[in-house]
Amino acid sequence: MQELVLGSTSPFRRELLEKLGLPFSAAAPDVDESRGEGESPQNLAQRLAKAKARAVAARFPQALIIGSDQVACVDEQILGKPGNRDKAIAQLESMSGKTVCFHTGLCLLNAATGNIQVVCDDYRVYFRNLNSAQIARYVDKEEPFNCAGSFKSEGLGITLFRKLEGDDPNSLVGLPLIRLVAMLDREGIALP
Repeated sequence: MQELVLGSTSPFRRELLEKLGLPFSAAAPDVDESRGEGESPQNLAQRLAKAKARAVAARFPQALIIGSDQVACVDEQILGKPGNRDKAIAQLESMSGKTVCFHTGLCLLNAATGNIQVVCDDYRVYFRNLNSAQIARYVDKEEPFNCAGSFKSEGLGITLFRKLEGDDPNSLVGLPLIRLVAMLDREGIALP
């Protein structure tokens, strides 16, 4: 089997990819993640996924490279990773009672042939109306400071929602496995 490389340092993406049972390595992509002027969140997610795969492909010229990036938006405002408690609380307060869309760009690049597949998988999170005490308790319990949107859906973050909507729950965590399996199949890697 052709070497498989995940172009990401995210422990969440690594954990998701492990579900497929394929041997892989991970490499850090060095990519400027700035948004282009007028660039839509979907285009940004796809462009960054492709850029990450290409950056890693330079070091693994015979491998299949997986690049992924996620952009979260509420009311057309892009949400980043909060980094600290105060910013996480402010983010969650701004999302209370609203819908957040997560655009996850996914790229599979065959570095040996140059074949590239790119998609954007959308997932919507409908937040409950939350009060300040609920938000503070959640943030203090899970410390979601390195998560776009300030929550971990795979943990206690599920208590913040009234509804989830999308084709692949893995997209919400950062790696749309259903789409990836189809991409890998087109490259000759059949699963299961």
